Amino acid sequence: MPEVSDLKSTPDQTVKPLKSTLNLPQTSFAMKANLPVNEPIRLAEWQKQDLYAQIRAARAGSPKYILHDGPPYANGAIHLGHALNKCIKDFVVKTKTMAGFDSPYVPGWDCHGLPIEIKVDEQLGRKKLEMDPLAVRKACRDYAQKYVDLQRTQFERIGVFGRWDKPYLTMSFPYEASIAETFYDFFEKGFVYKGLKPVYWCIHDRTALAEAEVEYEQHTSPSVYVRYALTSDPAAIDAELAGKKVATIIWTTTPWTLPASLAVAFNPELDYVALENTDGTVYIVLEALAAAVKTACNLTEAVEIARFKGAKLDRVTFQHPFLDRQVLGVTADYVTAEQGTGAVHTAPAHGVDDFYTGKRYDLPEVQYVDNAGRQRNTNGEPYEGLTVFKSNPVIIELLKEKGALLSATSFEHSYPHCWRCHNPVIVRATEQWFIGMETPMFTPEGSETTFRQRALDEIKKVVWDPAWGEERISNMIATRPDWCISRQRIWGVPIAVFLCEKCHTPLNDLAINKSIVQLFHKEGADAWYTHDVATLLPQGTKCACGNEEFRKEMDILDVWFESGASWHAVLDIEPELHWPADLYTEGGDQHRGWFHSSLLTSVAVRGRAPYKMVATSGWTLDEQGRAFSKSLGNGVDPVDIAKRLGGEIIRLWVASVDFREDVAASENLMQRVSDNYRKLRNTLRFLLGNLHDFDPATNTIAFSAMEPLDQYILARTAELDTKIRAAYDDFEFHRAYHALNEYVNTDLSALYLDVLKDRLYTFAPNHPARRSAQTALWRIAEALTRLIAPILSFTADEVWQLLPKVEGRETSVHIALFPDIADIVPGNVKHLEEDWEQLLATRDTVLISLEAARRDKLVGKGLDAKVQIEASEPLFTLLKKYEPSLKELFNTSQVELAHIEHADLQPRVTTVAADGTKCERCWNYTTDVGNDPRFPTVCLRCAEALEAIDYAPYAAQTTEQQA
Repeated sequence: MPEVSDLKSTPDQTVKPLKSTLNLPQTSFAMKANLPVNEPIRLAEWQKQDLYAQIRAARAGSPKYILHDGPPYANGAIHLGHALNKCIKDFVVKTKTMAGFDSPYVPGWDCHGLPIEIKVDEQLGRKKLEMDPLAVRKACRDYAQKYVDLQRTQFERIGVFGRWDKPYLTMSFPYEASIAETFYDFFEKGFVYKGLKPVYWCIHDRTALAEAEVEYEQHTSPSVYVRYALTSDPAAIDAELAGKKVATIIWTTTPWTLPASLAVAFNPELDYVALENTDGTVYIVLEALAAAVKTACNLTEAVEIARFKGAKLDRVTFQHPFLDRQVLGVTADYVTAEQGTGAVHTAPAHGVDDFYTGKRYDLPEVQYVDNAGRQRNTNGEPYEGLTVFKSNPVIIELLKEKGALLSATSFEHSYPHCWRCHNPVIVRATEQWFIGMETPMFTPEGSETTFRQRALDEIKKVVWDPAWGEERISNMIATRPDWCISRQRIWGVPIAVFLCEKCHTPLNDLAINKSIVQLFHKEGADAWYTHDVATLLPQGTKCACGNEEFRKEMDILDVWFESGASWHAVLDIEPELHWPADLYTEGGDQHRGWFHSSLLTSVAVRGRAPYKMVATSGWTLDEQGRAFSKSLGNGVDPVDIAKRLGGEIIRLWVASVDFREDVAASENLMQRVSDNYRKLRNTLRFLLGNLHDFDPATNTIAFSAMEPLDQYILARTAELDTKIRAAYDDFEFHRAYHALNEYVNTDLSALYLDVLKDRLYTFAPNHPARRSAQTALWRIAEALTRLIAPILSFTADEVWQLLPKVEGRETSVHIALFPDIADIVPGNVKHLEEDWEQLLATRDTVLISLEAARRDKLVGKGLDAKVQIEASEPLFTLLKKYEPSLKELFNTSQVELAHIEHADLQPRVTTVAADGTKCERCWNYTTDVGNDPRFPTVCLRCAEALEAIDYAPYAAQTTEQQA
């Protein structure tokens, strides 16, 4: 099929004058190209018609299929990852809708938390310090709304259907009330507690972080080996140490934590050795690490003088390396032989293991670092007031001065960073609100279990795609600490709890909690800031201790708790949706994010996962497998691609990749996709251009009466339908894409449409063979338009408007259903495909012979030739059966068949010059050219066609004769 760049759907006009005498219209079925211009026009028409509402009305009462949208952050324009995510969701919703489901799509946005507040901080600067919290919250709300509106228009621009006029926003009053309600469910059931625990802390944003808010990046830290001198009796450890100068060695990459060092931990079950150095000092280290320590600390001459279990070091004492403080020897099984010295410096304020060891040994709970990460409570030490990372070199210098530094180098390693500001974080013991993972629960059968185990059990009931998602989230749930849900910020939903001013116990009253939820419904979470305690609490409210004075908790909830509660705020509340959702689909990072928090909130409150299936997409990378970055300049902006190439190109690119894996994108790849789109569009143009005079109500030919080639291509179309529908059902859109490309390029362009032109352009308009071809083209166009609609939404809708009109057809393809196989082929046509498999194999042999004849100058084009085929059984009988169709299939003027007696012999093909004279109109060689004296240069078939269309010379001649 010829490639045509102007994208007008007209038939081939590049033939001799008589061949174009059908005078087909050139405008009524024009498919206008220029996607960047025409897509917005079509989008505006959809909005004017409220197409989404029409789809919902058409599917009312059908079985539901609910994809729940994970909320992107409203803090910037969309990027390619957003486009990938939203197009996948759109494909799912549209394929389910066209499969007959009622599949509404309610998009949403995450509007609270650090991403927005940080941006507002940057805009407000120092002015924020003087502003009322409500003014800051309003600035955050305005900022979020700005990007909600921007992203909404950008998602709509790439053809994503949804309830865009009424999305869900985590900052809306009903959603904020639902968040508070979900929190109270946890609180009232005993999942929530407030306590001092070590948590990840961002010193840049001055807030606690949950596990899901930490990302690991490469970081260079100091690596120091530090001497801790023993101050208790060395003989109590081992007799060989009596009277010796003894010390242990710790290794750390966080010298800034040394001011908080209160203990040194040893593994009680492992062997330790005492190494006596040449200067007489004895160093106690883990036997398995002794060789490495000797090398690192330049103690190569030290010799072992004693060996004992780590248990012997329990409750010995050491001198802090630079402070006037005794440090306790403790035992802990988390001390390993993997690295270090086997003696672990323990700062309960800055480590999870350290903290619980401090609890076991009743060590002081002292905080030495403030919210901004500055060293405090140091009694005038030189690092006082410095941020932790800036204090490192000062502390190392202090170790040198005190003679406690044995080695100092640097160490590059993976280190936790804040997910938003990308600065390194610290671990810091602070008083926070937590959800306890070991909270008692019951199984559906009634036996006692824990919250953690119940969540793990529910994971197994979910379908994970890819399957590795189950193990990934299970491992995270199995090992995660209690969930820190409090944040020391302003922009979010407050932890709406009242604390007793006397005993600090949280007030947990169901009626009061319900009243706060109702207040948030009416006034939003701002109400927590606008109303004082006396207004919010009923008169006479008392704590269990008898006190009547309370204060409000001013920390806000973790935004992951907010978005994780969307199953309640959206699925529960929206009447067109249901809980649990049929599908959640997001990127792989959401196993520790939205998938994770949604699971925990739903299991705690409802006892099961909020989703039946979870599909995970990969990352968007460049062709070299690198992440997109401004510095590399390798990014692909979907908004820019839509402006230059069209939104359909973004959609087709998404369909072309397996979204479960990391996917590559580049300008080059987008141009390739654009080329593929152009081929498909030209095919659709060809189909439409040849249906201009076809009325399905009166011109359709029954399948049994159709030409064999037309029957075959419809059988192939039915097979395509089956392949694409199966791919859609499995969300394997790339399989649908490749099946479509193969069909268009191989079955249509390279075969069917190539050999069909003679019938379409030279036969009389109502000739049964031409109407047979048009019937096939119409059924193909109908099927293709529906099958591509979920992916190429603009193009399919455009084609739908240009197809021959059918009474009762839906106004938009997006309201229609996928094609029924029975509308393409009647019943089982397997025998047809088996026949054509052999016919096409014979065609390949014929084409080889034709090419050889062309090289030998025996013929020019295929129509100059006669093909002689000698075949044995059963091929001969098959060829005789289809003999009338063979010259069209081979694109020759004549085909002669001869029988070979020997069975199963390969066919012999000979190409010779065709018999007869070349018809000026159809270019076929026949022996009847000129038999009709009215048309001396054409064959009888063309003469009949010219008569049927009242060709002008014939009409003039007839008029003259009549006169």
